[in-house]
Amino acid sequence: MPSHTLSRIAVYRAAGPRHRGRLVAGSLVLPCALGRGGIRRDKREGDGATPAGTVRPLGAFFRADRGSRPATLLPLAVIREADGWCDAPGDRNYNRPVLLPYPASAERMRRDDALYDIVVDLSANRGPIRKGRGSAIFLHVAKPGFLPTEGCIALEKRALRRLLARIGPRTRFVVG
Repeated sequence: MPSHTLSRIAVYRAAGPRHRGRLVAGSLVLPCALGRGGIRRDKREGDGATPAGTVRPLGAFFRADRGSRPATLLPLAVIREADGWCDAPGDRNYNRPVLLPYPASAERMRRDDALYDIVVDLSANRGPIRKGRGSAIFLHVAKPGFLPTEGCIALEKRALRRLLARIGPRTRFVVG
């Protein structure tokens, strides 16, 4: 693992479709997928936009059955079968981890596809949480061809592992 962590990472829209982006982390320049709604300052639940602004990584999760423990200075947890994330704006646990089954709408963290094999919880709308301003904004594994996300930032799996080893709790992602 590198002896120091990156303090600032820039994420911006690349040329072409509005869901294609670039992530610049020191000397690393990585292609990334953004939300189908592009980057927006006025993020709303369900708009498919990646929220503009500065966020920090709060912690990371990984599928132990699909790969080794990633190197990171962030708090790291294994994704379990019952792990979910509440995306119901009217629920008291909106934009927070929950256990499934959950009575309100909640996303499964242990997905059948590989998108959440490694996930970084970004601080977008995490404190204070504002109802309807977006939930489950993560840095995660990209779909093949960097297809759009629902509002997250997504990298190729190997690039995500490489980046994760270089970020810590003081790292800031500047999106926009």
